[in-house]
Amino acid sequence: MSSTQVICPFRTVSFTLIHPQSNTNGGQYQYNPYDAPRTARRIAMACQFCRIRKLRCDGMRPQCSNCSRRGFACNYVPV
Repeated sequence: MSSTQVICPFRTVSFTLIHPQSNTNGGQYQYNPYDAPRTARRIAMACQFCRIRKLRCDGMRPQCSNCSRRGFACNYVPV
C-alpha cells in the first residue's frame, strides 16, 4: 500500500491507496452473488399517502408499512 498526502489551502488530508489483492486462481474472476449490487424492488403502485408525501411505498396490501406505522388508512387508487 502507498500513502499519499495532499495539501489543501484549508487543511492537510492524508489517505491510503488500497489495491485489490491478487487472486489465487490464476487471475480469473469468480462470480459471487453477494458482490453484486442490490437493486430496489419496483412496486406496481404506491398508495395515496406515499404518493402525496413522496415516500417509498412497499406496496403491501391491505396496508403498507408507512400507513401502518402512522395509523392512516391505506388507499390504492389506479392512475
